[in-house]
Amino acid sequence: MNSLYVSATGMTSQQLNIDTISNNMANINTPGFKRSEINFKDLYYQDIAVGKGKNISVGLGSKVDGANKVFTQGSLRETGNLLDLAIEGGGFFKVAMGDGTFGYTRDGSFRMDADGSIVTVSGYRLEPPITIDQSFSEIAIDLDGLVTLKPIDSDVVQEIGTIELYDFSNPAGLLSASGNIYKETVASGPEIINNNGTLGTIRQGFLESANVNIMEEMTSLIVAQRAFEINSKAIKAADDMMGITNGIRQ
Repeated sequence: MNSLYVSATGMTSQQLNIDTISNNMANINTPGFKRSEINFKDLYYQDIAVGKGKNISVGLGSKVDGANKVFTQGSLRETGNLLDLAIEGGGFFKVAMGDGTFGYTRDGSFRMDADGSIVTVSGYRLEPPITIDQSFSEIAIDLDGLVTLKPIDSDVVQEIGTIELYDFSNPAGLLSASGNIYKETVASGPEIINNNGTLGTIRQGFLESANVNIMEEMTSLIVAQRAFEINSKAIKAADDMMGITNGIRQ
């Protein structure tokens, strides 16, 4: 009797689905966060009767086929902080991680460290690095990422660097890491720098909100919960049937 094991696979799959939905909802206020979706697939089929004009196969359950990030645009929220940056369109900011590798993020909550370098809230340095002379009266970042400063004692505007955007041929293949950071993988392909102007634009003084719709997530949560309950009832029904069978044998 396979129903016990088949229903167990369904409960396991829905448990991971509920965990993913819960993570989406928990990050509804995380700047630049992108929601995840769980994909399912059916398992192997067992042939019960094959031939003579009839084919009877029984499925052996379901499993999770993957969890994909959904990189749709989040709404932009004005903050007034001159180092808060939002990407309108495609692309990622590139940051240097503490282990010598690079990460990519849509979270533009940048700050200046003690050396004047632009860093994330977690302290990861923006790449390519941009260092700001802290004796300035104005800082401006245009739509293409060009950073200009106006010194306190001068009206001459100085260009100090450009904030680059990067993309991937398959962003859904990026590996999610902590701190709202993504890592390059074989599935995502290598980074592509925005050297032809095909990616998004940078909005100074704004942050991108998470692309999580609380009503859609609540609906998905209810559907996943009902699917979990139905699978648990199937296990109970199979157990009751086995109990009846044992009673007949006695």
